[in-house]
Amino acid sequence: MLNDKIAKLINEQVNKELYSGYLYLDFANYYADEGLDGFAHWYEVQAQEERDHAMMMRRYLIDNGYRVTFGEIAKPDKVMKNISDPLDFGFEHEKYVTSLINDIYSEAFALKDFKTMQFLDWFIKEQGEEEKNAEDMIKKFKMFGHDAKGLYSLNQELAARVYAPSTTGPQM
Repeated sequence: MLNDKIAKLINEQVNKELYSGYLYLDFANYYADEGLDGFAHWYEVQAQEERDHAMMMRRYLIDNGYRVTFGEIAKPDKVMKNISDPLDFGFEHEKYVTSLINDIYSEAFALKDFKTMQFLDWFIKEQGEEEKNAEDMIKKFKMFGHDAKGLYSLNQELAARVYAPSTTGPQM
């Protein structure tokens, strides 16, 4: 059985992961409106990954005797004024999510909840990858995004991203 505080934090994180997916779909909508279908697709895939993260955490809670409850998913409040805004907002959001995962891990460590720490290890690694991907997107946009041909090529590259459910993460 999970400690109530840990279970509550993970349950809250389930809702935050669902919000992340919602936020990324909002970014995808923005890019679709701008005619950048590759950028839109990249964030659609990102939204699927965030949903998977929520489902992994949900399954962990259920498997450990905790009843999951869902809160409201807030409407994304980011105002995008140019095509680099979602990239910047996405990077900031990933850093925020990393801080949330770290907070849960810290609490599990303080309670010597080694099972939860082991479960969270995958998310710690995943967040490192998420931050790197978001930062790489910003770097690529800075290099290529202000030139029409470069932006076109980058859009094509992002359109080729393939959704692949994790085979190494916690089971859903």
